[in-house]
Amino acid sequence: MSSPVGGDALDPGFSLYLDAARGLAALAVVVAHFGYFRILDDAQIARLPDFGREAVIAFFVLSGFVIAYSARHKHRTLADYATARAARLYSVVLPVLLLSFALAALVQHATGLPVSDAYELRKPWLYIPFHLAFQGDTWGFAERPPWLLPYWSLDYEAWYYVLFGCWHFLAGRRRWLAAGAVLLLVGPRLWLLLPVWLSGVVLFRWQQGHVLGRGIARAGWLATVVLVALWGWCDPEPWLRGVAQQWWPFAGIRMGSADRVLADYPVALLVWVNFACARHAGFGALLARMARPIRFLAAHTFTLYLSHALVIGVWQTLLPIERGAAHEIAAIALAIALAALALNPLTEVLRKRLVRGFEAVLARAPALRIP
Repeated sequence: MSSPVGGDALDPGFSLYLDAARGLAALAVVVAHFGYFRILDDAQIARLPDFGREAVIAFFVLSGFVIAYSARHKHRTLADYATARAARLYSVVLPVLLLSFALAALVQHATGLPVSDAYELRKPWLYIPFHLAFQGDTWGFAERPPWLLPYWSLDYEAWYYVLFGCWHFLAGRRRWLAAGAVLLLVGPRLWLLLPVWLSGVVLFRWQQGHVLGRGIARAGWLATVVLVALWGWCDPEPWLRGVAQQWWPFAGIRMGSADRVLADYPVALLVWVNFACARHAGFGALLARMARPIRFLAAHTFTLYLSHALVIGVWQTLLPIERGAAHEIAAIALAIALAALALNPLTEVLRKRLVRGFEAVLARAPALRIP
């Protein structure tokens, strides 16, 4: 699909760039968690910049952009939009979440070894629906499924989908009431990162009427790459996190995953400018030579992102890890890759079935098909 440079449709080169960004962001999260879960030794951690959080912020900006594009060009009714978003989320979330509970219960029962968040295993009938409703970061909650640390970002992103759908597809009083109800339901932590996600929506709309010269675009793109590298090198995040916690006005609610918000905003701005410049930088010919691996990696990012911590959690619980050993790092990386590869065909089949199921429900309830 091609378009004028100033149009709002995605030209193939920029689409490939966004896919590459998505794939690299997923890999950055995995590498960061090799440090977080102490698979790397201290010397390796010190030498390797941690861009895990920055990668998640890139995901948020990219998500806002793609959702705005999808609502404009692919899913133009609320029913179609809701079906597409729910099917996409649950096709990956459902199998990985059920697998996390099943494996954690099996490991705990068979070995008696401690499992992270094992208290949830005593009430799966409560916690599985709780996580399927993405309630883990609403108001005072700070809950994660067993071995699924990355799930926190879905607790944010899923509700941003809902909020966008209310605002984009409804009108008048219904729009304001629905959006207000969602904001009231999710609580202040999700309010904090909402501007990051919405910046992607703003980018989609901004680029409809703005064109950058190729020289300026490439210079701006390079500047953002250098600034992100300097950000990782200087690492002001710990200080900014402390400031955010001091300013947090809700004494009875932990900041949780939103405590890095003061660092997230400048990172989101850099990502925003990077994407805006990449659109006009003329990278299409270069990226076209790597189209197949880029598309392949992009197709597996969601399963890779969500399942890699599950693989690490099971491995750490059952097997001793020699920190920093090359064979350990390679073996765990291979296990993660195989898990993502094995899960992806299942999630694609499940997504198609979920789409058909949601469409069938909506067909029987015409009142739900709000244009």
